[in-house]
Amino acid sequence: MRAGGKMLPMSTTESIWKPEVTVAAVIERDGRFLLIEEETERGTLFNQPAGHLEADETLTEAVVRETLEESAHHFVPEALLGVYHHTSRPGTSYMRFAFSGSVSGAEPGRALDSGILRHVWMSAGEIRACRERHRSPLVMQCVDDFLAGTRYPLDIVRRYAPQS
Repeated sequence: MRAGGKMLPMSTTESIWKPEVTVAAVIERDGRFLLIEEETERGTLFNQPAGHLEADETLTEAVVRETLEESAHHFVPEALLGVYHHTSRPGTSYMRFAFSGSVSGAEPGRALDSGILRHVWMSAGEIRACRERHRSPLVMQCVDDFLAGTRYPLDIVRRYAPQS
């Protein structure tokens, strides 16, 4: 049984498709956006601070955690930027929840996630100029949506869990 944007065997005759759920932080400061430079199977690429939703975590908790783990910056989500469905290759799909917000501080010297080389601040023009080094087309799409003023209130995202 394989999860994350793959078909999961239910029985010998049926399957359920499930995308991988990810979060991303779009952070702009003085006309520059926070990006992560990371080693991937396709080489060194740029992405927003992003990662997978973990069990028993809200989407906003996930984006705060991922931003800290990948950039050593404390992220404060202020709005939902958008929900993006991306198929990276046949059989692998992602449902990305991108949030815009600000940073409230950093932890210099903090160890970053494995594969993360550094964080950088780049203008929209610099990001656009290196599209071939984007982790996915969602990097530029999220910046463009941010620049277009797209914002949804955080309370549009709700989580329901069993009461304990």
